[in-house]
Amino acid sequence: MFWEKKLSQWAQQVKSQTNVPARLVLWNGQQLDFGEFVTPQVTIKVQSATALPMLLDPSLDHLGEAYIKGLLDIDGRLADIINVSYALARSTAAGTGRLARVARHFGHSKASDRRAIQYHYDVSNDFYKLWLDESMVYSCAYFENGDEDLATAQRKKIDHILTKIRVQPGQRLLDIGCGWGALVLRAASQFGAQCVGVTLSQNQFDLATERVRAAGLQDRVEIRLQDYRDVPGQFDRITSVGMFEHVGRKHLPLYFSRVHDLLAEDGIALNHGITSTDADSGEVSLGGGDFIDRYVFPDGELPHISLALESMQRGGLEVLDVESLRRHYARTLSIWTENFESHAAQIHAQVDEEKFRIWRVYLAGCAHAFENDDVSIFQVVCRRAGRSAQQIPWSRRYMYESDKPLGEM
Repeated sequence: MFWEKKLSQWAQQVKSQTNVPARLVLWNGQQLDFGEFVTPQVTIKVQSATALPMLLDPSLDHLGEAYIKGLLDIDGRLADIINVSYALARSTAAGTGRLARVARHFGHSKASDRRAIQYHYDVSNDFYKLWLDESMVYSCAYFENGDEDLATAQRKKIDHILTKIRVQPGQRLLDIGCGWGALVLRAASQFGAQCVGVTLSQNQFDLATERVRAAGLQDRVEIRLQDYRDVPGQFDRITSVGMFEHVGRKHLPLYFSRVHDLLAEDGIALNHGITSTDADSGEVSLGGGDFIDRYVFPDGELPHISLALESMQRGGLEVLDVESLRRHYARTLSIWTENFESHAAQIHAQVDEEKFRIWRVYLAGCAHAFENDDVSIFQVVCRRAGRSAQQIPWSRRYMYESDKPLGEM
């Protein structure tokens, strides 16, 4: 009776304040509606009383955990499920994530960073192949016109980056967090660069190395299983795409100081990374950050763009250009989500049910977050601070000139 009364009060509160088109069905057949409707867009089926405390404190973290543990089953379009989850989380929003944030603040040793990267990226290469594009680019694409397919938009993203930093034939390029090698392969084959890509993921290292060999680019591309803090030498160009989210807010000045030291005196670097939209660099809202930290990206931390720019300056770098790609990532994640759903049977064969549910709600939830300004993403071009203004381009036109890169088809 206690739980039934609490649930009924909660459902009535949501109905009167938010009017959510969802129905709750308990294991005993009892139904509670969160809104006024003829047919619910989403039906939440509670499999066990164990889920009730999570439902009555419905942060995204709690709802996500109940779903992936099989305590809840949810029927409806995935986009509607995510919208309903956000609405329920907002209905009883409270501060979350403080302990997790403190724990992450003291992490980020080389060993812990390696474990976190391997947890996320070493699910299996075949898993990622099922929903990424054929080049396996696992970062925000660039939809120049808005109607590109995913593969074209990912190629355009890489070209956009390499054009921004003005890569020239023969220059040494370091890609920090090189993934499965798409950027260094393109930089070497189409821009004529001499490339080094570093990753902490064994799976990424193995496949990227294989792809370099298959492309016949061993003389121009080297893939290393190496921490960026251990990379020797200097480079004319440095790229970091989807990596600085793993560094930790406290460590950003040291990270950018290391980029500074690796950069040649007249070099140019680009950092492409996800940022918080909270001015205080707080967690992703409504418990979403806690869920991602526990189940998807251990020890990940998102700075506000202002903190990222300040950290670059403290690390000895001058910011030359900043571009938001939030709309592009909302689109990218929507396509990934569609791919994931359309390959559900094959993905189920690759991972267990819990892992499948984690990634299903993670991708769709992130698409919603980027669409609604819960998180953002920026590309930032920078160079060593204190240099003459004479080498700075007069305008951004060079980034969009129609000249094709070396060897373009």
